[in-house]
Parts: sequence; C-alpha cells; structure tokens
Amino acid sequence: MTFQQPSPRPHDDRNAFGPAAPTGPGQPARRRRPALKYGAVALVSLFVGVGIGTSNGSAETGTGAADAKAGPRPTVTVTERAAGEAAPAPTVTKTVTSQPKKAEPAGPATAFSGEGEYLVGEDIKAGTYKTAGPEDEFGCYWERAKDASGEFGSIIANNNLEGPGRVTLNQGEYFKTNRCQEWKRVK
Repeated sequence: MTFQQPSPRPHDDRNAFGPAAPTGPGQPARRRRPALKYGAVALVSLFVGVGIGTSNGSAETGTGAADAKAGPRPTVTVTERAAGEAAPAPTVTKTVTSQPKKAEPAGPATAFSGEGEYLVGEDIKAGTYKTAGPEDEFGCYWERAKDASGEFGSIIANNNLEGPGRVTLNQGEYFKTNRCQEWKRVK
C-alpha cells in the first residue's frame, strides 16, 4: 500500500500540509513538513517532562516528596580503565541502610486523653491518676465500671468535676472520661 499526498486545490496554493514554501527562480516548489514543527514541540515537551520527573523538589514541602517515603537507593560504582587494559568485570556496589528496630511497647499508658474509654491493665496502668479538671464550662465526667456494657448497674463510681480531681483505678476495670484534661498517673 502506498500513501499519496493530496493534491492542492486549484483555487488555493495550500495543500494538506500548509502553504508551499517560497522558491527561487527555476526551482520546484517545496512543501513544508509539519513533522518538523510538531517534532520541535514534542522535543521541548520531552525535555520539560524529564526535568519535572527528575526534579528533587516539591511545591508543598520544599523537599523531595518521594524522598520522604523512599527506601535506600542502590549505588553503582564505575571503574575506568587505561587504554589497552583488559575490561574487568563490572563492579556493582549496593548500599543498604538498615531500618531502626521498633521499640517494644512499654506496656499500658500512664498518661492518656481526657476523652475516651479505657481498660485498666490493657490500655492504661492501674494506679491513681489526676487531672487538672474540665476542658470547658460543662465539667469533667469520669466513670469507673466493672464492664463495658454501658449499663447503669455496671458503674462502680463516677463524678462530675468542676476543678482538679483524682481517681484510683484497679486492674480489669473500665474507665470512661469525657470533657476532661489529660489524666496522668501519680502513683
């Protein structure tokens, strides 16, 4: 199959590829090739795309966004040789950074938020805790319970604090706190 260029229209000096290029006396008319125009645009786009793809910056953080999550990168070492010397086998050096070991949890917490429900002995350590009081004008509510059912009969003790307060929590109890500042273990 052969491709034929469309012929120019008789009333126009343009063809499918644009107007004819100017010619000198005695020279045949030459047509412009759109591939050169589009090729230049494609080449510029390629350079811009490669530049963006290899940039090490991020508009949001000012640092490489990929570097924050990237693991160790391999390092390639190239050894040059003198003229006439036999080519040695390529040398590849891989640099691996070991990840720090995660510390084992130290057990249940000894300080916790004034908003939530905690199992004593699992979520928080047993002991006496204090709070600076309510976060707002509505007061600080705390509750010790024998289970997490939420039933009235499961409440061991509760209180609404207007100021600082203390409570002693025993192993296996549930402790519920609302609108309180942080609780910290004192003993």
